[in-house]
Amino acid sequence: MNDVSVGNGGRQCIVSRCTRAIADPVLVVATARLWLGTPYHDQASQRGVGCDCLGLARGVWRDVVGDEPFPIPPYSRDWGETGPHEVLANAAASMLIPIAMSDVGPGALILFRMAPRAIAKHVGIRTTPDRFIHSYERLGVVEEILTPTWRRRIAFAFMFPRSSNI
Repeated sequence: MNDVSVGNGGRQCIVSRCTRAIADPVLVVATARLWLGTPYHDQASQRGVGCDCLGLARGVWRDVVGDEPFPIPPYSRDWGETGPHEVLANAAASMLIPIAMSDVGPGALILFRMAPRAIAKHVGIRTTPDRFIHSYERLGVVEEILTPTWRRRIAFAFMFPRSSNI
């Protein structure tokens, strides 16, 4: 991994020499899998009780990194939402380590653009080269195949930082 990514407190980061340590992808995947079967619940983030896709990512953050850095404001469920700002991607870039699409592997948080010209509004965690975990309405938290349709929708990718408590 020698791709340049932006983030890291506004500094450029060459992933293989990033000054922010990346969380162990095996730990991220194992933690995400603990959420499997959690029912879908809009704007929630409680393992076994309910979560949406962002709630899954928030829960994995809490288990892998630590306390959430700020409260999440209410957000729209509209996957077709358009606008000039990638709100979710910009927030993720302020806390996570952005990576190039060529570096997306197990443990990566991936953001999906669910409709053409829409902003990225869906979140998943890559578990293997061909699978990911996400929370989906009516299904809850599931691990499924990263089909060509899902792959086409990937708009941004990040790695979780290692906890400063380690």
